[in-house]
Amino acid sequence: MGDAHFILVDVLGNGKQFPLIWDFLTELRDTQCGLIAPKIFWIVFRAYCRADLPNDAIRAFKKMEEFGIEPKVEDLHQLFYFMCKRKFVRCAQEFFNGDVVKFGFELNVKIYSLLMKGWGDVGNCSEACNVFDEMIKQGVTVDLVAFNTLLECLCRGGRSDEAYKLFREMGKAPGLKDLRPDVCTYAVFVRTACRVGDVHSCMRVLDRMRRYNFNPNVFTYSGVIKLFCKKGMLDEAYQLLGEMIKREVRPDVWIYNAMLAFHCDRSEVNMSLRLIRRMGKDGCIADRHTYNMVLKMLIRVGRFDRAFEIWDSMAKKGFYASVSTYSVMIHGLCQKKGKILDACRYFEMMIDDGIPPYPCTCELLRVSLLRLGLRDKPKILTNKMLRSTSRSIQELSNIMNGDKAHEQSESEEQTSMPRGHRGHKPKFVGRLKPKKRRNS
Repeated sequence: MGDAHFILVDVLGNGKQFPLIWDFLTELRDTQCGLIAPKIFWIVFRAYCRADLPNDAIRAFKKMEEFGIEPKVEDLHQLFYFMCKRKFVRCAQEFFNGDVVKFGFELNVKIYSLLMKGWGDVGNCSEACNVFDEMIKQGVTVDLVAFNTLLECLCRGGRSDEAYKLFREMGKAPGLKDLRPDVCTYAVFVRTACRVGDVHSCMRVLDRMRRYNFNPNVFTYSGVIKLFCKKGMLDEAYQLLGEMIKREVRPDVWIYNAMLAFHCDRSEVNMSLRLIRRMGKDGCIADRHTYNMVLKMLIRVGRFDRAFEIWDSMAKKGFYASVSTYSVMIHGLCQKKGKILDACRYFEMMIDDGIPPYPCTCELLRVSLLRLGLRDKPKILTNKMLRSTSRSIQELSNIMNGDKAHEQSESEEQTSMPRGHRGHKPKFVGRLKPKKRRNS
């Protein structure tokens, strides 16, 4: 079965063309063009779940035998994964309780783990505990993935004390004797402490991870560093950043942005620029959030030279400004005395790059120019926008020209007319007014 078949079913599923999918699969079966792979039904499961049709996804699973495919446990895993991901865990649980055994599947730990995670995602940790108890009752061997999933469900459901009590029973309680905590087990408690803002508990779990030589991953470090920045503990955040690099855990842009936001909120120019340079040395590529924060801060404090320098260096680092970054420059410069022409310059750069500005940006720039008596400049910018090859930019020129309401109503009238009559206004619009009588 070729990749083209998978692509076609995926496209039809995204368009919710389910009758066409079944017609296509039936034609494949009847013409014997090729064996139908089970993976094509995984695409059907996903499409039905995305369309909020979980029962149809179950029916598709039951129809696999009609197409010469014997359902296997891997197919059941995919069905439960997509259903639980879209929060249809109750339907999945009912199907599991009623029909799964009839198919003769051997119950394994992955099925239970998917159901537990599904209940945890909808905030029902009691049902997740019931699934875990049923798993032990059925004699299914509990692995670390299933155990960590239960801990995560309990912690997210506000039952962290119960989760910690269960953690202490690892290696002792029936069904848990062969389990030993790993880095993911401790990461559950780190994320919980970060979620509730408990710095003391977070540090205690991190110290225990260091004692057992467990290396947290980048997501765990990211949560802790964000917590430190939120609590104003920037020295501890930098120490943890150094620990990440020492342990060869590469920091991502979200970690740097969390620390950068701390400096920008306090208008710490030198520390912000130093952190951006460190990002480059550590091999982390800045994103639009990075540049937007720094540019907004530099313009706010009046360091225009630094802002222009950062802007000029963006393209060299492989970052090209989007509409949000242009808007940061234009809005900021419009609010600063003597910088209105610089704002116009960046607006023209945006038009030259073919990026449609926000309507509020056009209005702000126009009002700022008129307030300063530069009445010719909006007309120049309007003509430039009309010469653009972008239709969106041409339509936004109405705002820059100051006749937004009139032009919008006129464009609506033009689009509602037949194509041959566009450009001609109707002679009379609305109800004819009666003529006034002359006083005799």
